[in-house]
Amino acid sequence: MLTAREIMTTEVVTVTTETSLKDLASKFVETRYSNMPVVDDDGKLLGVISETDLVEQQKPLHIPTVMALFEGVFYLDSEKSFKEQVDRITATTVGELCNRTPVTCSPNATIREIAALMSRHKVHLLPVVENSEMIGVVARLDLIRTMED
Repeated sequence: MLTAREIMTTEVVTVTTETSLKDLASKFVETRYSNMPVVDDDGKLLGVISETDLVEQQKPLHIPTVMALFEGVFYLDSEKSFKEQVDRITATTVGELCNRTPVTCSPNATIREIAALMSRHKVHLLPVVENSEMIGVVARLDLIRTMED
């Protein structure tokens, strides 16, 4: 059975945490990719950013419901959730918006294991990591190409 090493893309287009969201949008349009790994200056994987992250940034802000009781104010929704929403809509760089806990796979992961990871975690791109270093990526299209054979 084919493995990640055999189907991965090794020339990976990446962005950094300092990349502006405007530049990211341009990169998505230019490359026609929908996901990109986020790396530091040494190429170390820090996260993944997707077109969905940019689209969701534009969602309306949900103002939490509060209740006043004995001169106190109680949030009926999570304050943390509200703060995360505010942080998301005010983000200006990739580092403020990207997923910092990306799902990854090893180069020896089979296409069935890769498909299971993508499905379970609802991701379209898996960085392939070996010895703590990203050596490539597997996208959904890479899996679909294996079905042509």
